[in-house]
Amino acid sequence: MKDHQQLVGQSIKRIESSYDIKDTILFALGLGFGSDPMDKQELAFVYEQDLRTLPTMSLVIGYPGFWMREPEYGFQWQKVLHAEEELIIHEPLPVEGQLVGETFVDEVVDRGEEKGVFVYTRKELTDAVSGKQYATVVSNTLARGDGGFGGPSEPRPRPADIPDRAPDYVCDIATLPQQALIYRLSGDMNPLHADPDVATSVGFSQPILHGRCTMGVAQRAILKTCCDYDAARVKSMQLRFSAPFLPGETLRTEMWVDGESIQFRSSAVERDVVVLNNGTVRLGN
Repeated sequence: MKDHQQLVGQSIKRIESSYDIKDTILFALGLGFGSDPMDKQELAFVYEQDLRTLPTMSLVIGYPGFWMREPEYGFQWQKVLHAEEELIIHEPLPVEGQLVGETFVDEVVDRGEEKGVFVYTRKELTDAVSGKQYATVVSNTLARGDGGFGGPSEPRPRPADIPDRAPDYVCDIATLPQQALIYRLSGDMNPLHADPDVATSVGFSQPILHGRCTMGVAQRAILKTCCDYDAARVKSMQLRFSAPFLPGETLRTEMWVDGESIQFRSSAVERDVVVLNNGTVRLGN
């Protein structure tokens, strides 16, 4: 059993990424923006005239790729799942640019031989020339086949609980059967989201949607319902991935609003399964 504690403090990848307007549009299309050809508010994210960026695009720029698949790290990559994500926005992204994403391993939590290991990583996204900071992305990945090496076993506190009352708003958004195939073109090429053989080999009925894509669809619901599509108001977004979401399903996002704080959870309508939980979005001006 490999001692993954040795990864703590390491810089896994430093990726310099150039992107242009087409990449910005492709990312939004991967989240389903533009599904209504007469919706001018969503058009602003998929049309080059007065184009805007989405906060969650910070997740894919400078993305280290599926680094756990590389043999040197010794993970059973087929059993790796996204557990939690936190996105902190320092400045809205430009519609095109050259940025650097450097990803560090901050913490490793050994849950035991049958439960796997949590790997907490942090990506800092900065301008390649000026060093201006745009975003910090904190990810918790569950490697289900890699626990039991005797490392520290205390996980970080999980995100805040959802209020025990009816939601203030509910928004349903249908996804496309091919949505994972579109979204992966923005940088996350994990075959779990495209190859039926890989998906069924680890117990899924079909390729599943990327957790970050599901997160982006929930972001779309929140922008539509609570922000009048003003994406620059989003300062942070945090959540827990609680179950896989399938391309082609409808994502129902329930929202509880308290001033500039929005708590949310999202479920797959067709299966009545919560797929995103303990979500919080913080807004500002």
